[in-house]
Amino acid sequence: MLRIRHSVLAGCALTVAALAFPATMAAAQPATSPQGPAAAQPAPQPPPGVAEAMQRDLGLSAEQAQTRLANEQRAGQTEASLRARLSDSFGGSWLNGPTASLVVATTDANAVPGIVATGAEAKVVQHSLTALDGAKEALDRAAAKAPRTAPVWYVDVRTNSVVVLSSQPAKAEAFVAASGADRSLVRVEQSAEQPRTFYDLRGGDAYYIGSGTRCSIGFPVTRGTTQGFVTAGHCAVASSTSGSNRVAQGTFQGSSFPVNDYAWVAANSSWTAQPWVYSNGANLPVRGANVAIEGASVCRSGSTTGWHCGTVQQRNSSVTYQEGTVYEVTRTNVCAEPGDSGGSFISGDQAQGVTSGGTGNCSSGGTTYFQPVGEILSTYGLTLKVEGGGGNPSPSPSNPPGGTTWQANTSYAAGATVTYGGVTYRCLQGHTSMAGWEPPNVPALWQRV
Repeated sequence: MLRIRHSVLAGCALTVAALAFPATMAAAQPATSPQGPAAAQPAPQPPPGVAEAMQRDLGLSAEQAQTRLANEQRAGQTEASLRARLSDSFGGSWLNGPTASLVVATTDANAVPGIVATGAEAKVVQHSLTALDGAKEALDRAAAKAPRTAPVWYVDVRTNSVVVLSSQPAKAEAFVAASGADRSLVRVEQSAEQPRTFYDLRGGDAYYIGSGTRCSIGFPVTRGTTQGFVTAGHCAVASSTSGSNRVAQGTFQGSSFPVNDYAWVAANSSWTAQPWVYSNGANLPVRGANVAIEGASVCRSGSTTGWHCGTVQQRNSSVTYQEGTVYEVTRTNVCAEPGDSGGSFISGDQAQGVTSGGTGNCSSGGTTYFQPVGEILSTYGLTLKVEGGGGNPSPSPSNPPGGTTWQANTSYAAGATVTYGGVTYRCLQGHTSMAGWEPPNVPALWQRV
């Protein structure tokens, strides 16, 4: 039995006789378009998909999207020139309307003709941008004393003021007074806004269990509206997890080890499941879970050794670790090391499983076993996060036509229909069927219709 050394947070070493790979260790009014020579320049061509997304999300026509992009480009140049020319009287600038007409504010009414001459709309205001920035800086310096009920403040050039958002205005008023900011420049607005950070769940990334053990994310999943990920069961040595950035992440909802080696973690609202596996600095898309046959290429992503590839040696293997035997895992000649546990095994863009354990290392080579992902999904009623939100993007040639009898060892695409026991089922996630995965037994894969 191979003995694998594990490092711990305090820096000491612990030798464990086991094949499994846990590791411990240790981001106003619309104006006309600008006049003059710049207005005659051709509109810039946006990157693919940008204009379409603007039409969808901003409610624009194709022509408005193109005009807006051109006006935004020119406005940036005009604004920079006017900012320098107006100097201390500059009160800020913004874009108005669907096609983005430029508005420039000033405290000097005599500057209006010069602003209008550039094609921009002029607005005379009471306070300069310098004064507004000064008031915000006073709030910034007092940020440590800001109540949690006042999480946001900003310079609002449209209203020529500094705005503090708060669910309890009285507490926000006290914060403003204590900050030393010019009270005449600041207004408090009632708001229920409670910002939080967002982080991505991605196959192969590190996560920490409890106070120090490190493993790797297998594949992001969902269960209803809950975001989460699947990983190795032997990683579930404590209930809570944190991300590679040590931010609180989630809790284990279920695990099995030995016999099986799988678990899943439900993430908190700061984390979003993405259909990706990390591969050499890029996000490799996951598009399904069709099982790779013996001899197929397969790659693994893990938080210790990164991205390594090999081939499927044998499916339906049994491997005995110090803790007991794990059945129906897949044997590969891909290397892995402690901390890679739970990480993604993928063939092309098809999810295969989560790293369980093995022998050797990534210097001299080795053998690694993975727990097939399909069983994890069916056990816990999870949905694999795939690109496009569905199963495989197109049916595989081996997909049977709708209404045929379900068979084991057959590739099914999302949307395919079969009959089993006289009942019709629709495939929810692309996968290759196996004995024991009959439609009534795996509601995560099949829905009765």
